[in-house]
Amino acid sequence: MGLRIYALVLRHLYLYRRSVTRIGDIFFWPVMNLLVWGFVTDYLQRMALPQTVVFLIGGLIFWDLLYRSQQAITLSLSEEIWVRNIMNVFIAPVSILEIMIATCIVGVLKALAVMVVLGVLAYGLYAFNVLAMGWALVPFFSILLLFGWAVGMFTMGLALRFGHAAEALIWGIPFLIQPFSAVFYPVEVLPRWLQPVAYLMPSTYVFEGMRTVLQAGRLDVEILAIAVGMNGLYLIGGAAFFGWMLHRVREKGLLSRLYLE
Repeated sequence: MGLRIYALVLRHLYLYRRSVTRIGDIFFWPVMNLLVWGFVTDYLQRMALPQTVVFLIGGLIFWDLLYRSQQAITLSLSEEIWVRNIMNVFIAPVSILEIMIATCIVGVLKALAVMVVLGVLAYGLYAFNVLAMGWALVPFFSILLLFGWAVGMFTMGLALRFGHAAEALIWGIPFLIQPFSAVFYPVEVLPRWLQPVAYLMPSTYVFEGMRTVLQAGRLDVEILAIAVGMNGLYLIGGAAFFGWMLHRVREKGLLSRLYLE
């Protein structure tokens, strides 16, 4: 099993080895977002709002981590659909579990690479030290990564079932989650009737916790426990949904449809 997972990981990495555009795509949008929002927050800092600057840059870096982890799942399988290779993947002597583990490993590597680049740029350009959050980075990173995987599996299940018609969800669902995750502002900013929705997102607890750490230097372990519990449920639900959709697609012979669309 380990050898097959290793082979799948290498397969994904070889795509980046021979394509400068793929490598550039990993870093281009995060860097552009950091530059744009960084200069905006630099302006806000000059307006005597230094704490807001820290919150915005920190939120931007962590949001990109969530987005990249979701994209790691969806894009890896979507590329198989786009190059008409999805059927070969599912008839190969590898299990779905092995495919997902390999995809997640690639996602972790990409997320770490982006975090390092953004962390260095944020420190060099805006004097924001992401390492100042200390050990809290570990649970923050893990929670966002796992939640991104759960969202990615759910999204990919829809893409398998509905084909190219559902591809817009690959890009759209993360930004549907963003307003409720309190990325750049506290939950209290949301209308009161939307605040319970925000607390259904594990990501909300990370961004709220990040602001608490940066402002007060402490971390509420209880909110992390809530986020971890939610992540467990969402991961199980996302994996079950993906497995169910794959079973339905195979049962109805819909994989071949992806070649024709």
